[in-house]
Amino acid sequence: MRLIVCPGSAVDALLAGARVDHVLTLVSPDVEVGPRSIATTVLRFNDIAAPRPGLIAPSLGTVQAIIDLGRAMPAEATLLVHCFAGVSRSPAAAYILACAAGAAGDEHAIAQRLRATSPKATPNPLMISLADDILKRGGVMSAAIGAIGRGTNAYEGDVIDWTLGDLTGG
Repeated sequence: MRLIVCPGSAVDALLAGARVDHVLTLVSPDVEVGPRSIATTVLRFNDIAAPRPGLIAPSLGTVQAIIDLGRAMPAEATLLVHCFAGVSRSPAAAYILACAAGAAGDEHAIAQRLRATSPKATPNPLMISLADDILKRGGVMSAAIGAIGRGTNAYEGDVIDWTLGDLTGG
């Protein structure tokens, strides 16, 4: 599967220039999402690293929905994933999707690839921790993301364009 990850500001240009089969939109609960002429899944939660009163944290159900969507996509499909800035939620989803598609043991290589592809990415640690539990990786995913550290400060993240099977040679 091809995975394109971007900030919300890049979505329309990417949709105009690439064949995309499905869009995964990760936004805060109050963000208005307009209709698209392409299949779209919208998941609503705040970009927070731990539960906070008055905000909606990513949940096991949210992360499971991301994994399930990735597993349901045909191998030749293209999935475009975006959040508002493309720095935290969507890079976390990219990492989760890549780990779910890969074998246990690929987590550190995938995290290193994420850092090389997007120096600005700072994947949401709560999303990663939840995926770590769902995928039964025993904390390895969280450790791998911790090892790459925080990305460089940025208003918007980089466009990431991966073919999942090529990330670790699998």
